[in-house]
Amino acid sequence: MRRTATALIALLLTGCGGGSAVSDYGTVIKGAKGATVPVEVRPGQRFSLAVSDNPSVGDNWDLVAVPDTKVASYISEERESDGDAPGSGGTTYFVFNGKQPGSTEIRLRNCWRCGQDKTPSTEESRRESGEAIFTVTVIKPAG
Repeated sequence: MRRTATALIALLLTGCGGGSAVSDYGTVIKGAKGATVPVEVRPGQRFSLAVSDNPSVGDNWDLVAVPDTKVASYISEERESDGDAPGSGGTTYFVFNGKQPGSTEIRLRNCWRCGQDKTPSTEESRRESGEAIFTVTVIKPAG
């Protein structure tokens, strides 16, 4: 019994998620290249902006700029694979916390096959690259 409790405590302390820094993504809002998605959260609410990706074919999502830190604070970027097979796609999560009431825009950019310089070097790369835009509003709590 004692060994089971010790193992459980160790598991809780290390977290779940295969090396993930954050195990709680909060409310997940999905976006995609070329889409603008409205997001409404409360102060203190954790939320994640999720985009499908597949690094093996060249997807590389980045946060374009940190949003207004009075409205939303950036926590981390996490990735989960859809499978163990080489070339498996997955999802990248950009995790935030809602702060004070207000609005901000969060832009995620997929620079497709851009390499280290993060600039599309071919016509195909320019065509396949793009942004997912999230308009985040932190609403004033009722009361």
